[in-house]
Amino acid sequence: MEMPLLNDVVIILGLAVVVILLFQRFKLPTILGFLITGVIAGPHGLSLVHDMHNIEMLAEIGVIMLLFIIGMEFSLKRLALIKRTILLGGATQVFGSIFLAAAIMQLFNYSLGQSVFIGFLIALSSTAIVLKLLQDKGEINSPHGKVVLAILIFQDIIVVPMMLLTPLLTGEVENIGLKLLLMLLKGLLVIVVVLLSARYLVPKLLYSVAQTKSKELFILSIVAICFMVAWFTSVLGLSLALGAFMAGLIISESEYSHQATSNVLPFREIFTSFFFVSIGMLLDISFLVAHFPVILLLTIATFVVNTLVATLAARMLQYPLRTAIIVGIALFQVGEFAFILSKTGISYGLLTPITYQYFLSVSLLSMALTPFALQYSQQIANFISQKLPEDFEPKQALKAHSHEPEELPEMEDHIVIIGYGINGRNVAKAARYAHIPYTIVEMNAVTVKNERQKGEPILFGDAVHGTILSHVNIHKARVAVIAISDPDSTRRIIAAIRGISDKVHIIVRTRFVEEMQDNYRLGANEVIPEEFETSIEIFTRVLNKYLLPQDDIENFTRQIRSDNYEMLRSMQLPGSKIHNLSEDLPDIEVASLRIYTADDTIIDKTLELANLRVRFNITIVAIKRDTETILDINGKTKLQQGDVVYVVGLPDDVYSFENALKEE
Repeated sequence: MEMPLLNDVVIILGLAVVVILLFQRFKLPTILGFLITGVIAGPHGLSLVHDMHNIEMLAEIGVIMLLFIIGMEFSLKRLALIKRTILLGGATQVFGSIFLAAAIMQLFNYSLGQSVFIGFLIALSSTAIVLKLLQDKGEINSPHGKVVLAILIFQDIIVVPMMLLTPLLTGEVENIGLKLLLMLLKGLLVIVVVLLSARYLVPKLLYSVAQTKSKELFILSIVAICFMVAWFTSVLGLSLALGAFMAGLIISESEYSHQATSNVLPFREIFTSFFFVSIGMLLDISFLVAHFPVILLLTIATFVVNTLVATLAARMLQYPLRTAIIVGIALFQVGEFAFILSKTGISYGLLTPITYQYFLSVSLLSMALTPFALQYSQQIANFISQKLPEDFEPKQALKAHSHEPEELPEMEDHIVIIGYGINGRNVAKAARYAHIPYTIVEMNAVTVKNERQKGEPILFGDAVHGTILSHVNIHKARVAVIAISDPDSTRRIIAAIRGISDKVHIIVRTRFVEEMQDNYRLGANEVIPEEFETSIEIFTRVLNKYLLPQDDIENFTRQIRSDNYEMLRSMQLPGSKIHNLSEDLPDIEVASLRIYTADDTIIDKTLELANLRVRFNITIVAIKRDTETILDINGKTKLQQGDVVYVVGLPDDVYSFENALKEE
């Protein structure tokens, strides 16, 4: 029996594998690969796919899965911690882009509704592409990475109200006030259902399902919740995508959200690939070639509008200009949610076929340019910020963020901590404990305000500027600790410090070993890469478990660091430099065992009479009884039921003794 859909699915998946393999080789985004797959297989390409309707149905499931996952990953408690960045930064970027784009479209005689809708599309950046690129570069926790993440979260949320408002932009809806009221009532009904389900119904249902320990039933229940809520919102006249998002929210508030996400993720990847392929199928290559100058001009306009507005959003969050420019460049492209929204616009006649082709072409071109734009964003931001007077921005920053009138106290022989993340906080705690004076430089305005109120000697500013370093008396400091997640900024800060002082001892924290050489070349005294320090810490604990002498362990780790982690990089011991540890590791085990047995040959007898050392070939070195730890072990010591005994012996002997202590 012939199945046309199966033929099309095989063609799409097979072609996608080949295209994405090529894209991965050139480090291009996977989403772009799916779009190109659709262009090749579609009616404007090689016409390999014939049943477009069924492919669009699979794509619709992909949209539902995509928003379902977004909803499950939307933690209200976690996001409340960065609510200011999300709300202020996100609202500035989205509404600013909508306003500018709509104003430009009005100049080309588009109706107000069409102009605003095109503004909706332009305002939505690519969450998938940008976050993937930032993760690959190790910049997701950098200042610009955090702002980008917050704005993208706002975009992901705002797309749902955009879908609800799209019908009203046609101008053909009579009695708009009544329509808005009805939509509001429907929305409130959905919210009530979501809250009640999240609080009472779904947790109990998933608990009962989880008790069965059936993986199949759990997955079935999760998918059923997704499509039931999507169907419910569809019946109310709202979108399927909104229902999927709400279903994700219901599950996100339960303790099963992480397991649900991991189970549904493979389905989402498959179906969203069909969505992006279906979008690519709609692009007319001949149209792109024929109108390329206009499309290029529109892409440049999109770049300028989105970059300027996103830069303004970051500046309103009081980040330095250099960071704000990087944020703007990262968010210039048109993203995947704009594709979802565009289909809604087509169904309501807000996009004509020609306008839609322009939109598709600009979107694809902007996505293709994103990896290259991000690659050079640091250089562009550095170039622009260097054109400003050196003290222009820092003085503004100090004025804006110093909520206390007094300056930081003059210090000397102190520590300058640059970056107040986890590592910076730990250094500050250690300095406080050791009564060593320190001062902190941080670019997050909220963190600076909160920590200043707690009495921390913290200053807002970008440490790449010499003026900020002068404010913290870097020339009188003994140590500077650079603990930020931005490799380019780290290098510039090292150079800036060395431009002021050669005597300060610079300690740098990096993520990767590849960054070490550049930092040393610029003047860092010590560079600590997280990826290998974590490995050393783990292996140190392993060696402790094997009872290797502490001085041998310290010599071992010291030699690894002195060779710039060469052993860990090459995975070979460098011969005579490091002693052969395996020859010295004794084949013994240390274990803590609880006594359950009532055997009177073991409990309530002195160790001398129980003769455990001879019977089991083990040695008891300590006993924990209730809250007391007994270290003075001798022949008169007695064991009691419920005691925890610490024993040393060969693994087989310890195992035999453990069996003897179990309940009979």
